[in-house]
Amino acid sequence: MNTVRDPHGPGVLYVRFRLPGPDARRVAAAGVPLPPLLTLLGTVSPVVAAAPPDAAYVDLRGAERYFGRDAVHLAAVIRVRALALHGVDCTIGAGPGPMLARMAASAAAPGTTLAVPGDPDAVREFLAGRPVGELPGAGAATVRTLRSYGLDTVDRVAAAPPATLQRLVGARAGRELRERAHGIDRGRVVPNEAARSVAADRAFDRDEIDPVRHRRALLSLAGELGARLRAERLVCRSLTLTVRYADRSRTDPAARPGTTRTRALPEPTAHSAALTDAAYRTYGALGLQRARVRGLALRAEGLAPVESAAHQLSLDPADERIRRIEEVADRARAKFGPRAVLPGTLAA
Repeated sequence: MNTVRDPHGPGVLYVRFRLPGPDARRVAAAGVPLPPLLTLLGTVSPVVAAAPPDAAYVDLRGAERYFGRDAVHLAAVIRVRALALHGVDCTIGAGPGPMLARMAASAAAPGTTLAVPGDPDAVREFLAGRPVGELPGAGAATVRTLRSYGLDTVDRVAAAPPATLQRLVGARAGRELRERAHGIDRGRVVPNEAARSVAADRAFDRDEIDPVRHRRALLSLAGELGARLRAERLVCRSLTLTVRYADRSRTDPAARPGTTRTRALPEPTAHSAALTDAAYRTYGALGLQRARVRGLALRAEGLAPVESAAHQLSLDPADERIRRIEEVADRARAKFGPRAVLPGTLAA
């Protein structure tokens, strides 16, 4: 007999696949989790949304009643099937909404499931003491502002007067931040939802201080992002560079590891040359002096369909020639693989 779903139980999963090296590279090239893994999740629930590059959300609110199992049992089924059928382990967070499910997955030990029940007391206990930087939407600047006023944990933000938060970070941001600090999750799992960003990263084999190698990695990352955007007929409005250091130092103790900078593009684009130029300029503005870099990451944000973007015509024939070469290279890569055509610097 099917059981009745617990109204206070977690109903959303955030599944992060622990992909081995070769699979991870294929995922980065495709921009979404491997199709067989998404298909596996679809056998448990039809409401699945990819979270590039290696994760997905699963809404179990109908599946729990259908299978007569709660979210934790269904998460165990997913882990067993992923291991048995694809040799891939995963870390799963379960919560009443996408936000708490993702936070639970970040707090879970690798290869385990961490569930946050939906009743207010359990949510409050889970959020208490967590750094405010873990809340979605709390960027480095917001975190610095809040920390300067002693609001360094989620429970302290939740206890702050609404007017105080709105005065510190703005009316809308303060209202949304306070809701999230109280565990109010208005997000929904939307199948086939358009991606909000695409990202790619490179890790060096050793601590790298050579700026030439840093720029080569940026050239490779910008080319990968451009190819993915063009394949999906998207353009981006801004580019974010993250530099991870060997000692895992941070620009702000409450922010994510490394230095992160975002640059708005002159016009929405998927052109690899424009992305490379923006990446080089952002990197150069950091003024790194023999920094021991462990890895670099680029994220294209502000995505929109290519049909909605306008391109400023140039009188430079070289620009048009480069774009035509880019189209030919894309067709060659689609037919013969991602390394069929490479810039000379990378081919060497």
